[in-house]
Amino acid sequence: MTITDRHQYILQKLQENGRVDIQELSDDIQVSGVTIRKDLKILEERNLLFRTKGGGSISNPYTIEKPINEKEFIKIEEKIKIAKAALPFTNETDSILIGSGTTVFELSRSLHPFKHLTVITPALKVALELHNRPNVEVLQLGGIIHQSSASAAGGFAELLLSNISCDILFLGVDGIDLEFGLSITNLTEASLNQKMIHIAQKVIILADSSKFGRRGLGRVCGLDQVHYIITDNAVPADIVAQLEEKGIKVIIAH
Repeated sequence: MTITDRHQYILQKLQENGRVDIQELSDDIQVSGVTIRKDLKILEERNLLFRTKGGGSISNPYTIEKPINEKEFIKIEEKIKIAKAALPFTNETDSILIGSGTTVFELSRSLHPFKHLTVITPALKVALELHNRPNVEVLQLGGIIHQSSASAAGGFAELLLSNISCDILFLGVDGIDLEFGLSITNLTEASLNQKMIHIAQKVIILADSSKFGRRGLGRVCGLDQVHYIITDNAVPADIVAQLEEKGIKVIIAH
């Protein structure tokens, strides 16, 4: 194949599958992996694909930080279903942590406990939603408010967490990658999320299907620290199978 033929073949495979693998392309085209990497680099420079670890993708694998008032209208129906699927877990305990993000905020909207529940959160929107809710006591984490997420982060919030133990953490993320783990777009909030994971007995991730196969700037944790992922039915079956092989229970919200 000429270089033009190779590029056409790569782009055709990309359109068919959404992603390409260097080793598979090398075997199909009968050229070295080094040559395929150079081809992918050229195609990325022409804005025809995004390079990823071991291959290329038709969509950007790196998530971009967006303001919370913009994100809350993205996949809203899926987020509501995910939040409702998470609700039964709140009946198992008397204390929960709710992180920042639009999907976990939907959980706070749906939360109407029949018995006393302490909710610990860095998110202003969650605290405002719940502060006057019957049977709910809110512990607001303080610190610098990050403008995009309307959530506190930094040393003050982390110091308060050092004196707390909690049963369940409901956490939203910007990226779920089988190798990189969980990530978000803001480094300061990534550090706070790590602290929240450390003090929680059970970690439940609420994330719609668009978050899979993506990476944010700040790594939060590996998948070995996650107990449940609640998501929508657009997640590919092979990803669900790989997550469950790692010991994570995946709940599909309907």
